[in-house]
Amino acid sequence: MATVHEKRIPPGQRLITDFPVLHAGSVVHVDPKSWRLTFSGLLEPRTVLDWDQIVSLPPTERTCDLHCVTGWTKLDTVWKGVDMSRLLAAVAPSPQARHAVIHARGGWTTNLPLEELMRDDVLVAYEYEGRPISAEHGGPIRLLVPRLYFWKSAKWLEGIELTAEQRLGYWETRGYHALGDPWLEQRYS
Repeated sequence: MATVHEKRIPPGQRLITDFPVLHAGSVVHVDPKSWRLTFSGLLEPRTVLDWDQIVSLPPTERTCDLHCVTGWTKLDTVWKGVDMSRLLAAVAPSPQARHAVIHARGGWTTNLPLEELMRDDVLVAYEYEGRPISAEHGGPIRLLVPRLYFWKSAKWLEGIELTAEQRLGYWETRGYHALGDPWLEQRYS
């Protein structure tokens, strides 16, 4: 019989207790005072939020499990931020919007179906385990999409572009799966 922890670990994953630092390229250091999040594409109006605006919104704390495409799972991580569904409701996506391109500092992107981005567990996160998110882990702000492999939780978040058609991101154009559901082992396309 599987233990409670084993039931929370997707196929092909192993449990870890540390928090590996993985990313393409160098760590990006972003000053919260200069950080901006731009909502663009199929929505009205184009909206830009700064650090003070994000942290002044009602915060949400989430405890979730993380699953990395490289095979590790970390259980019971605690994040604080703003519900993405709240932010998207405020910018009024067009009925034609079905997908999102997530933009991160340095030109890095990932893609998500809009319905995944609007799930109630998705955060624009600014704290991890009660502290500001470090640059190595995507601070000052990163996306948190806990239902999917962790590469979908873009580090150094700076833009959400709503589109009618799917546009693959950095890792997806290099062979990673377009969605990345760890329970279905959607590692590669």
